[in-house]
Amino acid sequence: MPDATNPYDTYTSPLAARNASPEMLRLWSPRHKFNTWRRVWLAVAEAQHELGLPVSEEQVEELRAVVNRPGGITDEEMHAAEKYERDLRHDVMAHVHALGDSCPKARPIIHLGMTSQDVVCNADLHVIRESNELILAKVSRLLDSLSKFSLKTKSIPTLGFTHYQPAQPTTVGRRAAGWAEECLVASDGIRPSDLVPHRGLRGATGTQASFLALFDGDGAKVEELEDRAMHNLYGGDYTPFFFNLTGQTYPRVFDTIVLSGLASTAAVLHKIASDIRLLSNRKEIDEPFESKQIGSSAMPYKRNPMRCERICGLTRFVMNLVGNAYDTAATQWLERTLDDSSNRRLSLPEAFLALDGSLDLMHNVASGLVVHEATVRKNLMAELPFMATENILMACVKLGADRQDYHERIRQHAQEAGMRVKQQGLDNDLLDRLRADPAFKSKANGGMLSEELDWEGVMDPMNYIGRSVEQTERFVKDVVEPLREQYADAIAKLGESGPRV
Repeated sequence: MPDATNPYDTYTSPLAARNASPEMLRLWSPRHKFNTWRRVWLAVAEAQHELGLPVSEEQVEELRAVVNRPGGITDEEMHAAEKYERDLRHDVMAHVHALGDSCPKARPIIHLGMTSQDVVCNADLHVIRESNELILAKVSRLLDSLSKFSLKTKSIPTLGFTHYQPAQPTTVGRRAAGWAEECLVASDGIRPSDLVPHRGLRGATGTQASFLALFDGDGAKVEELEDRAMHNLYGGDYTPFFFNLTGQTYPRVFDTIVLSGLASTAAVLHKIASDIRLLSNRKEIDEPFESKQIGSSAMPYKRNPMRCERICGLTRFVMNLVGNAYDTAATQWLERTLDDSSNRRLSLPEAFLALDGSLDLMHNVASGLVVHEATVRKNLMAELPFMATENILMACVKLGADRQDYHERIRQHAQEAGMRVKQQGLDNDLLDRLRADPAFKSKANGGMLSEELDWEGVMDPMNYIGRSVEQTERFVKDVVEPLREQYADAIAKLGESGPRV
């Protein structure tokens, strides 16, 4: 029989096994969750003692010693809580009992006046707060890696595309800076920790009736308890802010805001990875490819953009998780129902884990992109004669030509050159056609123009990139460098984590 304790005999999420970082996995681990629950219980007990409720200093000290010990909740306590839950069918009360076993003196006052969501909601919001900060640090690290690539390639002209058809040239670096800008715009939807509210202590239906009873009807003391508890939880001169009103849970529509922010960043990563895949097909850019890496089991020559493909797959998963949050928010009857719980245990952590892995992958790709400049130039020069026609037309007018007459001449040559490329598979000879046409020569050479056209000038790609270089430099200086400084410590802690497999 298969052994369920053996990882090879049971299902393991690929997010944990292959994609998410150890940092994000820790934030969504059972131990971190239950340690956070315990910190909430301790913070509330401290506040209740400070405000004169029947919670003794001895009880608080015993609770504090257990909650704050190195490593927090032990494996033995976890096993004890699991045993309690099998009997009680209630995870929060199972952990109340397990904590009470470790704190026999404090046991009578643990969870005093509280409902389960006074613990769970505040803990969930705490983990969301921490996870958002990790995601924002990784977005900033990605902006940094993209900006370094942008500056390195800011002056390499490349063919631009609209509708995936050749359009005015840009530069390799300017395109990458555009990727970074989209990441920045999307990350505005991810709230930093100081913009994630607390649920606070609201009781069974949000009315704080149980706490009001504890304080004999003194509403000011109830509010002070809530403030003190959150202050105790975060320490220092922390000033908490709360949802104005809640039912039993914090408004589940907030989860739609959380997941939508993650999905927006996921959509941008999908776009960047798709762009790299398209450019890889054009042999202009390659993602990193290791010396022993295999692109295909059947085709040894293949160099597939597998990291970008994985990014697309993971980010698509993140985007599709948002619907769970909307469905859950829409179906929370009256003050709450419990059908949110099983869904949120999946949708919230998996969205963070998948986006976390995607950001690590994209950072790895952006840090090692290979630009094949010769192919980039070849592809650009094959199309540039078409794009140069407007400049050629304006130059001809400056040399005395009739604008309408020369527009028609250029149009005819361009159409013929285009058909030669498409139907015969030959090179673009538009420039040769124009130079052979007497109308585009000076009168001294039997043509119609007052002077010779500067053919080299009209075919210099740098004359068609607009302000690409300046825009790239300004973006990095004005936008990326301040973010790099703001998140310097967080980025340094991240190191160079990349794909785990």
